[in-house]
Amino acid sequence: MRIEATRRLRGPNVYLDRPVMIARMYMEDLGGRETHELPQFNHTLLTTLPGLADHHCATGGPGGFVYRLEHGTYFGHVTEHVAIELSVLIGREINFGRTVAAPPGYDVVIECPVEEPPDCRIGEDLLQLAADIVLEIIEGSTAPAVAERLAPIAERWENARPGPTTSAIAAAAFLRGLPVERLDDLSLLRIGYGRHRRLVWAAMTDSTSAIGVDIAGDKQLTRRLLADAAVPVPPGGIATTAEQALEIFRTIGEPAVAKPRHGRQGSHVHLGLRTADMVRAAFQSVVSAGESEVLIERQFAGRDYRVLMVHGQLVAAAERVPAHVVGDGMSSISQLVAVANRDPRRGDGHTRSLTKLSIDDAQLRRIGYTADAVPADGELVWLRANANLSTGGTSRDVTASVHPDVRDLCARAAAQIGLDIAGVDLRLPDISAPMAPDRPAADTCGIIEINAAPGLRMHLEPAEGPPRPVATAIMDALYPFDATGRIPIVSIAGTNGKTTVARLVAHTLSRSGRHVGLTTTDGIYLNGRLAQAADASGPRSAQVVLGDPGIDCAVLETARGGLLRQGLGYDWSDIGVITNLSPDHLGQDGVETMDDMVHVKSLIAERVRDGGTLVLNADDALVRDLIVRPRIRAAHKNLVWFGLDARSQLIERHVSNGGTAYVMSDGYLMERAGTVTTRLLPVTDVPGGFAGAARFAAANALAAAAAARAMGLAVSEIGEALASFDAAHDNPGRGQLFEVGGVHLLVDYAHNPAAIAAVAGLVETIWGTEHAVAAVTLPGDRRDDLIADCARAVADGFHRVVLYEDCDLRGRAHGEVAEIVRGEIAARRPELAATTVTTVAEAVPVALAMANPGDVVVILYEALGPLLEVLDTLGARAVTQPRELARLRAVSHV
Repeated sequence: MRIEATRRLRGPNVYLDRPVMIARMYMEDLGGRETHELPQFNHTLLTTLPGLADHHCATGGPGGFVYRLEHGTYFGHVTEHVAIELSVLIGREINFGRTVAAPPGYDVVIECPVEEPPDCRIGEDLLQLAADIVLEIIEGSTAPAVAERLAPIAERWENARPGPTTSAIAAAAFLRGLPVERLDDLSLLRIGYGRHRRLVWAAMTDSTSAIGVDIAGDKQLTRRLLADAAVPVPPGGIATTAEQALEIFRTIGEPAVAKPRHGRQGSHVHLGLRTADMVRAAFQSVVSAGESEVLIERQFAGRDYRVLMVHGQLVAAAERVPAHVVGDGMSSISQLVAVANRDPRRGDGHTRSLTKLSIDDAQLRRIGYTADAVPADGELVWLRANANLSTGGTSRDVTASVHPDVRDLCARAAAQIGLDIAGVDLRLPDISAPMAPDRPAADTCGIIEINAAPGLRMHLEPAEGPPRPVATAIMDALYPFDATGRIPIVSIAGTNGKTTVARLVAHTLSRSGRHVGLTTTDGIYLNGRLAQAADASGPRSAQVVLGDPGIDCAVLETARGGLLRQGLGYDWSDIGVITNLSPDHLGQDGVETMDDMVHVKSLIAERVRDGGTLVLNADDALVRDLIVRPRIRAAHKNLVWFGLDARSQLIERHVSNGGTAYVMSDGYLMERAGTVTTRLLPVTDVPGGFAGAARFAAANALAAAAAARAMGLAVSEIGEALASFDAAHDNPGRGQLFEVGGVHLLVDYAHNPAAIAAVAGLVETIWGTEHAVAAVTLPGDRRDDLIADCARAVADGFHRVVLYEDCDLRGRAHGEVAEIVRGEIAARRPELAATTVTTVAEAVPVALAMANPGDVVVILYEALGPLLEVLDTLGARAVTQPRELARLRAVSHV
C-alpha cells in the first residue's frame, strides 16, 4: 500500500465546498481484499483508535464505520477514516472523506481546514501515518505506536494554525458571508473581493495608521502625547545609564516600573521597584536583553485592565490577573504549574486562549519561595508580577462595568495615538468608578500603555465572565450595515465559446462604465489592459482579479483543468453561464466519460448563489439536463435560457411561465421576457458573425446578452455594446479573417470535433467546401478516439488538408498525432490527400500554395502569437467586419 501522489483543491470542488486533499493510493497486494478477511484486524484497529467507533460513514450516524468494518470494506476506505481520526486527535477538526476507485488503486479525498497553509503537508503526513498504521495491523501488530509518531505532526499543526485573534476574525467574516482567505501561514487575511477587498493582519487592518502603530510601539512617545492631551499617565522618563535611572526614580518615588522603551508582550518588565538597588538591577536586566533605552515610571496602584477600542467604540474590557497557582498543601509549585499546563486551553505563545505557565525564579525569590516549595492549601502564589496573557495571565470580563468616564478616556487616548483598533492598558482601583481629574495622576490611576494589534484572546475566552464578540465588532467596522464585501462575478464554462462569451460580457460591462476584471485562456485583463499573458482560466487567475481593489466586477472564464487540479477560485458567483457540452479532454484528470465531464462542469451551476442567475443553452441536451441535478437547486436561482431554435418548446414553456430567454428570430437577437419581446441586435451585426453566416457567433452573443442583462444593463446598452465589439481586435484568434493575394485565411482555435464542425459549417456557407483548405494541428494530450473524431470532422469539412505539429507534443512522439489524423482521414475519405509538415511556419505557405484566388485557408492553431508572426511575414491583411464580410458573402461561391 503506497501513496503515489497528492494534490490540493483550495476552493469549492466537485467533492466539497471546502478545500480537500486528493491522494492517489495504490493497494498492490491488498487490492480487492476486505477487512472481514482478517479476523483480528477490526478489533486491533478499534482498540488502537477507539474514536473510530463514532465515525458515521455511509449510514449517517455514529457506528456507521464499524458496521462497514464488520461487513467488509476496502483498506483504502479504512485508511481514509484513520487519517480523519488522527487529524481530530491533534485538534485539526475535519469531517469529510471519500474513497473513489481509480484503477489500479483509489483516490482518497479528505477535507482540509480552510485556514491551513496548502504547502504545510500536514494532511499528507497524517494520511501516510494512517497508511502505515493500517499496514502494521494487517501485518500482525497488536499495538502500533500512535502517540509518539503523531506528536511531531501535532506540533507542526500547532505552529501552522492561525492564532485565536486571526481565527476569530476569519470566523466572524465567514459568519457574515464575507469571502475570506488566509495567506500562507501568516496572520494575514484577505477579506472581500475587488474594490471591497480589505486586509487584516491579526488585529490590524489596512486602515490602521502606520504612524499610530509606531507611536504605540514607543512607550515614551505614547506617554508624551497622552500627557499633552491631559490624559493621566504615570510620571517617568527615559534612562540610558543606571545613574539616569536612579535620578528618575528619586524624582517619581516608589514603587516604580522599569521596562524597555520599545518592549512588547510584557517582556523584561520589572514591577514593584522600591529601592535604588532594585532599580539598578532592573535597569541592567533590561539592558542585558538588548535594550539601550529603559523607561522608568511610577507604578500606579490598583488593578490591571485592558479596554478594547474599535473605531472609537468600547467593545470589550477585561481585568487581567497575573499568572498564578493555588496551593493544595501537598504539591510543589513546579508540580502545580505542570498540572495547570495540562489544561487544553493553554498552549505555547498565542496559539491557544491561554498561554502555558512558566516559573520565573527571580519572581519566586521576591516572594520568598523556590520552585520546590509546597504552598499551603488555598494559598495564591503569584508566578509573575505583570498581568500579561503572554506570560500566563488570565482575564475576567468587566465590559458591563466600565464607567462612562473610563470609556471616554480610552476613546480619547486611542484617537490621540491614531489607531482604529487599540488595546488600552489601565491601572485603576475600580473600572466601574468615575475618574478623579482633580487629584494628581501619580497618586491615582491612569493609562499605562496603548497597544496596536491588541490580542483578542482575553475577550474571546475570559477565565471569568461571558465572551465578547470582539471579532464581529471589527468586521462590522470594516463592513458596516449589510455590506457583503463582494463584487458581481460572472463565471463562464462550457466546451466551446467560453473565451468569446467572456470577452463579449467584459466588453459590454466596460461600455457601461464598470471596472472589469477578465480572465480568459489568453490572459488576465484589468480594466481592459492585459496584466498577464497566460492561460488564465484557472483559480489562481480568478484570485488575481478578485484581489484587485481597482475592480468592481469580474468576468471569469472557468475551465475544466483548473476545477479538477485546484478547485474554484471563488466561493459563489452571481451569474453562471454554460455555453455547451461536447466531448473534449476525456481521459484527463480522471474524466473518462461525458457523464464525468458534465459532473465537473456542473460545479459552475452549483456555485451560483441563491437568487443569482443561471444562463443555460436550450439547444444542448446535456446542458438542459443540468437543472435536474440535485446539487444545482435550480429552484433557488433565476433560470435564463438562450438558443438559436426560435421554436424550442422548452423556451416557449419557460417564457409562458414568466421566464426570460434570449433567442434568434426574424433576423434579430431577441429578448423574450414573459409576454414582452425586445429586439437586441440584427443578426447581420453580430460581432464575428460573418453577416449571419456564423451561427455559433449568434449563440455566443445571446449568452453574453443574457449575462449582461442579469448584471442590470438595459437592453439598449447591450445592443450598442455588442455592435461596438470589434471581433478582429477584441476577440483575436476566434474566427479571425485575413487575406493574402486574393486568398482568405480564417484563423480559429477549434480543437475538438464540435468546434471543427462549426468552423467547417461556416466555410461551407460562405466559400463552399470545395474551395477550402485546412491547415490543422491537434493537441497531443487528447485520447486517440477524440483525435480520430477530430480527424473525421476535418475530412468531412475540407477538400485539401495540411497537417502540422504542436510545439508542445504533450507526451506524444514526433509525428504521432499527425499520423493518427492522416490515417483517419484516409479511412474516411480515401481521395483526400493530406500533406504533412512540421511547423506552422511551413504549414501556412504550403496551404496557401494549394489555394486559388477566392478560396479560403482555415488555420487551426496551437499558439496564436507564432501564427500571427507568420501571417505578418506573408503580408496578410486583416479583413474587417461587418461590411466587408457582407460583400464577401454576396460574391461567394455559394
